[in-house]
Amino acid sequence: MGKATGFLEIERKDRAYEKPAERVTHYHEFVKPLTGTETSTQASRCMDCGIPFCHQGCPVNNIIPDWNDLVYHNEWQKALGVLQSTNNFPEFTGRICPAPCEQSCTLNIQDTPVTIRSIECEIVEKGWEEGWIEPVITERTGKRVAVVGSGPAGLAAAQQLARAGHAVTVFEKNDRIGGLLRYGIPDFKLEKHRIDRRLKQMQAEGVEFRTNAEVGITIPLSALLENFHAVVLAGGAEAPRDLTVEGRELSGVYFAMEFLTQQNKRNAGDDEHRAAPSGTINAKDKKVIVIGGGDTGSDCVGTSNRQGATSVTQIEIMPKPPVKENKSVTWPDWPIKLRVSSSQEEGCTTEWATMPKRLVGEGGKVKGLECVRVEWKSDASGRKMPVPVEGSEFTLEADLVLLAMGFTGPRRSGLLEQASVELDPRGNVKANVEDYKTSTPRVFACGDMRRGQSLVVWAIREGRQAARAVDEFLMGESKLPR
Repeated sequence: MGKATGFLEIERKDRAYEKPAERVTHYHEFVKPLTGTETSTQASRCMDCGIPFCHQGCPVNNIIPDWNDLVYHNEWQKALGVLQSTNNFPEFTGRICPAPCEQSCTLNIQDTPVTIRSIECEIVEKGWEEGWIEPVITERTGKRVAVVGSGPAGLAAAQQLARAGHAVTVFEKNDRIGGLLRYGIPDFKLEKHRIDRRLKQMQAEGVEFRTNAEVGITIPLSALLENFHAVVLAGGAEAPRDLTVEGRELSGVYFAMEFLTQQNKRNAGDDEHRAAPSGTINAKDKKVIVIGGGDTGSDCVGTSNRQGATSVTQIEIMPKPPVKENKSVTWPDWPIKLRVSSSQEEGCTTEWATMPKRLVGEGGKVKGLECVRVEWKSDASGRKMPVPVEGSEFTLEADLVLLAMGFTGPRRSGLLEQASVELDPRGNVKANVEDYKTSTPRVFACGDMRRGQSLVVWAIREGRQAARAVDEFLMGESKLPR
């Protein structure tokens, strides 16, 4: 695949960023794409490695060596066909997926993996520019399917089901379609016009979108079961993990999604009342503490910097990982190693192996966070647990505290109560990855609602697989890929 000696002759080159001082002044994407020639050259580095471990690393099973070879030979339209055969939305994954495929690349053994994510992104963008991405119109089956939730899992399921010939209606509780893509991912990572152009394609394919329609609240689930042949639950894992310490009730302490959603709504042109009906959350001229070191925490850091925070500190309970992983132990699996996000590069202090103890306030407003260092030790069962280090307490000043500690699963009230579906031990909707059926007849589940919080690429995979399962259930067989 690619040029036989490309990996020996050509150095890895990835997309560049605008300088931090420039990009924090706006909310637009700041990645500088490679040129077509540069992309083809990078694609030529793909080795004929016998076993393409990148397939193992990619949840949607992208046929990476094939489209790398096609890009190398400037057969971009064919490359797009191969890419879209496994991934409905490569323009999303090409921007916000952490690229586990690159960690599995054989060339990553020497830390020079093929720039798979950048190549993927350039293929699909060229497809849009050239007009190669068109609606796929299929003969109708007469079957109706309701998809609850319009995040990446719901959208992938809806598009696949529409292409199987079913009449699909997507129900979204928010005022715009997109779920996590729309209101959870900042615009500087994914501009929302990229979602909108896909929605136009899906509408042309027959998908109907209904916003401000919260199933289980404004629309009873029974109405869907009465009017549709099958229902797909793809609502995500939206219950945030809370901080149970003294002072949690203080003003100035918010969940990350409250904060991120407001800014995305402002960027969309909403006035302040519509963007923040319960009150504005803004980091301008404030000392910000973000509790949680994952992607959501990083998004809070980048948004806080753009709003004009005086300082941003991130609290991470885990110890600081090594700069470089032990390849002989981890490859081709995802390694635990130090990663500095683009948002952290813009200005952020990270406190590793640190646990919040108490929120300190004055006049009902948060003014600081008491913390303690922790060591990770094994308990009697061998499980690693954080143990406070005696005498390591310290206090950080804070005017705004953002809780980005992950999610505990789907919200139980409303939809799941009415669906009466069985939950797994983690509180997610119980369904296997063969037929995606829940314990309630004609109700299926996929994405974060089924597997718990995860990556966008996993959501797309589950949406596609659930669509095949639903199609098979309705028609007795399915030609949709898994």
